[in-house]
Amino acid sequence: MKEIQLKDAKATFSHVIDDAVAGETAVITRHGKREAVIISYSEYERLSRVPSLGWLLTNSPLEDGDLPERKPAKALHRSAF
Repeated sequence: MKEIQLKDAKATFSHVIDDAVAGETAVITRHGKREAVIISYSEYERLSRVPSLGWLLTNSPLEDGDLPERKPAKALHRSAF
């Protein structure tokens, strides 16, 4: 992964896109701060297919008893003001 200043990315945008399509990710910086990432569309599609945690939990093959029992958390004591 390479870092490119925004002004340089603007000047060589076509080359930055060609590199992304070839699998070279680019981090775009502005004033030394990382602002954006350029990736290929195919990489974007791959990353977009990552399932959400909610989906994983509702579609889990786990059955009752597969996970160990959790002990209840200790109650927090609040002092009176």
